[in-house]
Amino acid sequence: MAKIVNSYRFLDGIPKQIMKHWATLGERRQIPWSPLAKPMSQCTVSIVSSAGVALKTDEPFDQEIERRDPWSSDPSYRVLPRATVTGDVRVYHLHINTFFSQQDLNCVMPLERLSQLEAQSEVAHSAPSHYSYMGYTLRHDTLLRHTVPDIIGRLRQEQVDVVVLVPV
Repeated sequence: MAKIVNSYRFLDGIPKQIMKHWATLGERRQIPWSPLAKPMSQCTVSIVSSAGVALKTDEPFDQEIERRDPWSSDPSYRVLPRATVTGDVRVYHLHINTFFSQQDLNCVMPLERLSQLEAQSEVAHSAPSHYSYMGYTLRHDTLLRHTVPDIIGRLRQEQVDVVVLVPV
């Protein structure tokens, strides 16, 4: 029994060690803050989720990357149109129970909730495009160098004022 308890203590320490390592990466810098220049009721809003959501008609996220190397994941992203609903997608994330998100996409990508806010004039528009990527990765170079700038470029092209981040 002692070996089992010691194993659990070891496993409990791994996430702590990973977080300490992440804290040492990169230089300390001030977190950028951009206050809204206009009320939410005049803003175009896009959602970015780390749930690994893709349209059923899209190329799936490559789960084999993570199966071969559990420290890494597919660094690509998928674009979801504003009218996307639960039946249109598949969730590829290996680190979450996808049962709930397969039953209701709003758990991980609240597009219907955003549409309701638009209908109530709480926000001006749901953006034409919303984005999802595979959130779990400890090797984030490609994600930060390519994926994030690509998404930001698309957000700017669509003149998005507000991005709602949905970490999963």
